[in-house]
Amino acid sequence: MKRFVFILLFLFCIGTLRAQNNVTCLINTELGNITIELFPSKAPITVTNFLKYVDAHLYNGSSFFRAVTLQNQPKDSIKIEVIQGGDVDSAKEFEPIVLETTKQTGLLHVDGTISMARGKPASATSSFFICINNQPSLDYGGKRNPDGQGFAAFGKVINGMDIVKKIQQLHPEQGQYFNPPVKILSIIRK
Repeated sequence: MKRFVFILLFLFCIGTLRAQNNVTCLINTELGNITIELFPSKAPITVTNFLKYVDAHLYNGSSFFRAVTLQNQPKDSIKIEVIQGGDVDSAKEFEPIVLETTKQTGLLHVDGTISMARGKPASATSSFFICINNQPSLDYGGKRNPDGQGFAAFGKVINGMDIVKKIQQLHPEQGQYFNPPVKILSIIRK
């Protein structure tokens, strides 16, 4: 019995320590707040990159500038639903980071996942997106990106999915792009 209690206590402590390593950030937009939890133990390169922009206050005054809905991607055979933000001035962007695939991290593109936008592998800088509904085509081996490497998931929304959906449901005037974009007033660590 003592051994069983010890094992339970040990597992509880490990779980608590792992949760304590996660980082929580608040995305304050003009439409409301979104709270995200980041997973540095699973996606250390991507989380470190995101937090460099947060700590340098480079996301403050940026925006959510794009919404991809099932309706506004008529030419795409693989459809997704996301909002994209973090349009930092290119002169202030840090060097692109190595792609941490979902195969490496185990973090999948499910409803509320935050992930880095990119073109080719190792090209992600500041721009990120949040998934609406499950988006397996964005995972490693998925068909959304022709190289099959997917995107680097690194956290999830823990509060404010109603704001994410509110942003997505705005109707971009220029295809998938908002005019004007939805302002990100600040992103800070909590």
